[in-house]
Formats: sequence, C-alpha cells, structure tokens
Amino acid sequence: MGRKKYLVVTAGGTGTRMGAAVPKQFLELEGIPILRRTIEVFLLAVPDIQIITVLPEDHVAYWRQYCLRAGFVCPQRLVKGGFTRFHSVKNALKFVPDGALVAVQDGVRPLVSVDKVRELFEAAETAPAVIPVMPVTDTLKVLEKRNGTLAVTGETVDRSRIFGAQTPQVFQSEAIKAAYTLQFDTAFTDDASVAERYGIALTFREGERFNLKITTPEDLILAKAILEIQR
Repeated sequence: MGRKKYLVVTAGGTGTRMGAAVPKQFLELEGIPILRRTIEVFLLAVPDIQIITVLPEDHVAYWRQYCLRAGFVCPQRLVKGGFTRFHSVKNALKFVPDGALVAVQDGVRPLVSVDKVRELFEAAETAPAVIPVMPVTDTLKVLEKRNGTLAVTGETVDRSRIFGAQTPQVFQSEAIKAAYTLQFDTAFTDDASVAERYGIALTFREGERFNLKITTPEDLILAKAILEIQR
C-alpha cells in the first residue's frame, strides 16, 4: 500500500528581492496565488496527501483569510516560519510521523509536474532521500574580488560534474527527522545538504527545466510564459 504521504511547503520567506507589497508566495500567477498553485500540483498528484504549510508569522491570518474567501478547500496545518529555512522545516517536521514519506517543496515552485511528484514519491518508497537535479548549462567561472573588481582565480570547474538541486526533495520521514536533530549550519542550503551531513544516502533523479523557483520579477514573467507554452 505504501507509506502515507506528507507535504511540507516552505513559504516562510518575505521575498524582498521581488520588491512587492506582499511576499512573493502570495503574488498571483494568472489570477491564482503562487503558493496555491504549488499546493494544487501535489493535491492532483496525491489527493490524500497531508499538507503542512510554513508561513511568515505575520501572514498566517492573511493566508487563512484568502483560503476562506477564495473557497480553497484544502485541509492544511499552518506552521510559523523560523529564523532560517532550516528552522522552518524543523518546525514543520514536528507534525510528520515516522513511517511516512515527506516531500519538502519551495512554495514558489508552482510549475513542477504532477508526473514528477509521483515519480519522486515512488522512488522514496525504497530510498531514504530522493533529490531532483538538473545539469548546469552555463560555463562556470571561479572569480574573486580584488581591489573592488572581479578577477579570475585560475581555478577550473568541470561543468559536466555540476548539477543544480531542485525541490520537491522527498524523504522517508524517520530519516529526515533524524537529520534535523543536527545543529544549524550555514552550509545547510537545502534539505539534501542536511541529510547528507547526517550520513543519509542521497538518490538523484532528473529534474525538470520548467521547475522554476520564482524569486524575482523576471522569474514571474518567465513563469507566465511557461504556462502559455504548456497550454
């Protein structure tokens, strides 16, 4: 039958780079808030998924009121975000039982596909940590600042070995909960880095080029264009 499935959707940021009146997760993408679009993908992929939404403390009431006003009937536990993403996820994992699968998804990645979500959950039935990645296509330069200007260090990076990690990252719950007993480190930039530090084996799957993380006004324009292409 498989493990029960949970979603921790991280939407605790303030989105200062977007320069909008509200955090970016609440901005509308073709008339629907980005956060709602993100959650809806998982509801389509796994209709009985248990949702834990991490929000900025001063926007919990805002989101609750939106859901009521818009008729977004989605049972979800609302959790206040922490000082960093690490602390926000740690807060949410308190409500995930052992013996489950839990996906941790950026609240501003609304374009991941239903098929990819299902694929990652399926892989996690037999692997403790499943991470979607995409190869880096740009030429990489290692630079450092010298007298206020950027200069080449002489170091060479083999682009063929570099991949960018995406979300959702899916874990067997007892594994990722154990990893989050570690003390916070600034090197913990995603959940995979926490799991790896704890010694959990990571399994990688190909990500999706259109699984964009919306953090700037330009990203929002691109997301709208992607939706047009998908239609």
